Amino acid sequence: MHSAFDPASPQARAIAHLWWWMFGVGASVWLIVVVAMFLALRGKRGERGPDDLSHASPELRTRLERTVKGALFVTVLILVGFLAFDFTVGRALAAAPTKMLTIELTGHQWWWEVQYADTNPSRRLVTANEMHVPVGRPVQFRFQSRDVIHSFWAPSLHGKRDLIPGYSSSLWFVADTPGVYRGQCAEFCGLQHAKMAFVIRAEPQADFDRWLEASAASPPPPSDSTAAYGQRVFMSAGCAVCHTIGGTQAQATVGPVLTHLKSRMTIAAGTLTNTRENLGRWVLNPQQIKPGTQMPPSPLSTVQLDALLAYLETLK
Repeated sequence: MHSAFDPASPQARAIAHLWWWMFGVGASVWLIVVVAMFLALRGKRGERGPDDLSHASPELRTRLERTVKGALFVTVLILVGFLAFDFTVGRALAAAPTKMLTIELTGHQWWWEVQYADTNPSRRLVTANEMHVPVGRPVQFRFQSRDVIHSFWAPSLHGKRDLIPGYSSSLWFVADTPGVYRGQCAEFCGLQHAKMAFVIRAEPQADFDRWLEASAASPPPPSDSTAAYGQRVFMSAGCAVCHTIGGTQAQATVGPVLTHLKSRMTIAAGTLTNTRENLGRWVLNPQQIKPGTQMPPSPLSTVQLDALLAYLETLK
């Protein structure tokens, strides 16, 4: 689901309501102008037009002046009405509740770093590109960027909000319909701007609590020899220089956190579905799939790659 015409929150619904009013009134004005133009074109031939008012009768001049003044008045009335409507919607969107779930979202070229805020730093959950939110509960997003200007846009849940380096911004919404909602960076941010998507999964509070508890736990050590060898490949092949996996010595913060990689629907910020085949293609040569990404190719042998994939598939 990825459409402003399919709102799934009161905030997105208010934006859609405003848009439909603007579309309807704008279409009506356009239709009136077009009809008036055709009526004028169908006037009698030889009849003096509006550009020859010096020879027009006083009655015609008066009628034309009233028409122009009336059209001007209606135009001003429409603009003032929409200005008031827009301010009303804006104030409603800005009136945030005092108690909300807070998610800190950081834009990178070209992926999203997600942190669930907690007063206890040791309990802060960090993930990437995929967010879970509870249905019916206010959620606040706090934004920042590490490199260039990005823009958060989940059209079914809210409008756009820019992430500007050196500045912080925020928005909030209440997802009132369970579902999976796709979002996208809406500001050109470099070569792979089009491949910088994210997913928001709105679910009942009980399901969200279970996901949050499971995500806070580190995955168990690999239980078979192939996955254990894959873990050693991960630590020695350079993967641990950029990524974090909870419960291991891999604690780097350059790239996305991989602690529960296989619980995500996609990899590479929505570029590929999260399958073993796609994961293998991505590990071997990400530049072929997403040119310009900061992840370098990994020259692994077939045995090393199979073992690494076996290990990564345990990260659920």
